[in-house]
Amino acid sequence: MSVIRTIIVLAVIYAIFLFSGYGVTVGSSENAAGLGLKCQYLTARGIVDSQYIHSDSGIVGVSKCPIFKQIGEVVDKS
Repeated sequence: MSVIRTIIVLAVIYAIFLFSGYGVTVGSSENAAGLGLKCQYLTARGIVDSQYIHSDSGIVGVSKCPIFKQIGEVVDKS
C-alpha cells in the first residue's frame, strides 16, 4: 500500500512542477573565479541552468542558490 501512495505523491509533485513552471535546486557551482554562481534546477521537463552574480555576503548578487525558481516555459500559460 505504501508503494502506491509513494507513486501517487510523486505523480502529484510532477504535475505541480509541470503546470506551475517551478523547479527545485539540485546542484550549484562557483564559476568565473568565484564571481559567478551556476545553479541547476530540476523541472518536470528536465534540468535547467541559471547564472547569478555571487558574493559571500549576499549584498551584491546571491550567496547561495534559491531553493525554488520559476522557469519561463510553462505548459498551461495563456
